[in-house]
Amino acid sequence: MAYAWWNLTLRFLLELAALAGFGLAGWRLGDSSPWRWPLALLLPVVAAALWGIFTVPGDPSRSGAAPVPTSGGVRLLLELLVLCGGAAGYWIAGHRMAALVLAVLVAVHYGLSADRIAWLLRQ
Repeated sequence: MAYAWWNLTLRFLLELAALAGFGLAGWRLGDSSPWRWPLALLLPVVAAALWGIFTVPGDPSRSGAAPVPTSGGVRLLLELLVLCGGAAGYWIAGHRMAALVLAVLVAVHYGLSADRIAWLLRQ
């Protein structure tokens, strides 16, 4: 199963955009309290850690290494939570158009990733 470079690039950019969304949400949720900076830093770090640690062994769209081996269904759910959570972060921060664009691009990415989704669900 080979992945198109452009779809892998899109997924990488979606990951980065989602992390930014978590940061913006943390900033907004912290409002003017002393929690503003910690939340703005902690939310994307936690999302990135979950993304990088819980993986499916042998995933050809990644390095194949799995620090914490996870089933494909759990990984797919985690990916959707992080990517859609990032879109929700933009929404919470008041960036409605960015939230909608990210959500549409996530749907497009997964629409073009039917082979990977099927592979994940078989794991």
